[in-house]
Formats: sequence, C-alpha cells, structure tokens
Amino acid sequence: MSTQADDSDFEVGRVSDLDDELTAELFRSSFQPSPRNVGLTHRWRDMSSAQAEVVWQSLFDWVRWFVATYQLTTSVVPDCWWRHTEIVAELYALQRAEAASFTSDDSGFGPLAFHERLPHGVERLRTHTRTAGCVGLQSHKEPVVRILPAEPAFEDWKLGTHQTTS
Repeated sequence: MSTQADDSDFEVGRVSDLDDELTAELFRSSFQPSPRNVGLTHRWRDMSSAQAEVVWQSLFDWVRWFVATYQLTTSVVPDCWWRHTEIVAELYALQRAEAASFTSDDSGFGPLAFHERLPHGVERLRTHTRTAGCVGLQSHKEPVVRILPAEPAFEDWKLGTHQTTS
C-alpha cells in the first residue's frame, strides 16, 4: 500500500529555475508554434508563372552557393540540373531545409540537423544524376517523360473496396 510519504520519495526536485529555462530553450519548437520566417515552400505544379520566376531565381542562386560551398562535382549536381525534375525536387528540398535550419527561434540544433541529413540528400542527387546520364555524355541528355496510360480497367477497379474480410 502506498502512502503520500512513499510517493514523495520518488520526486525529483529542480536544481533551479535555470533548469526550466534550459529545457524551454532546447525544446521550444516542440511546444510552441514557430515564428519562423523562412518564406513559403511551394509545390512546383501549383505555382503561377510569377511565383515560379521568383522561386527559380532563388533556387538558381542557392544551387550556385551550395555547389561552391560543399565543392560538389558534376556527378552530384550536373550543369544541366535545372532540366531534370527529380534533381530540381531534391535541390529544392535541400534549399528549404537549409533555410529552415537558420531561423531566429532555433536553439542551435537546426544547422546540425541539416548537416546530418545532407549526406543522404547528396547521395540521392548522385543517384538521380547517374540515372539522368548527362555526366557520362558530357552534355545534357533529355529525360524521357513517362506518362502512365489511362487504364479502363482502373475505372472499374477503383469502385471496389479492396478489403479482405476474415
């Protein structure tokens, strides 16, 4: 049987108000809405021409910085990167992640988190670039766009529940 005295034996007291302040600083973004001001992340297929022009210029400038800063070779980011949607998507995701890592409310972990994820992004870029085939040719190879055909059988199939019953 437990008494109040027994329960209090397991309480951990605070050392000082500094503990609360440190915890709040480290985990602030988990408990409060973030006042981040890193701009809007766009979905490429939903942008207007005016939005696209601004986003493309920003991405172009960022990619030039990114390639120079991290000394990336053409096997990671080919010169014709902007002509490959899968490479653009990866670079845009990295740009947005990097921007979100340097905000006024970050306690210092944002840049570290970005750099921890960066090797994965670089490896995906390398895979996309290898698949694109431009580096081996030393010139741009136009990607073949695959469009899934309309399947009449799908129209009937989508009407079913596709759930198994026991």
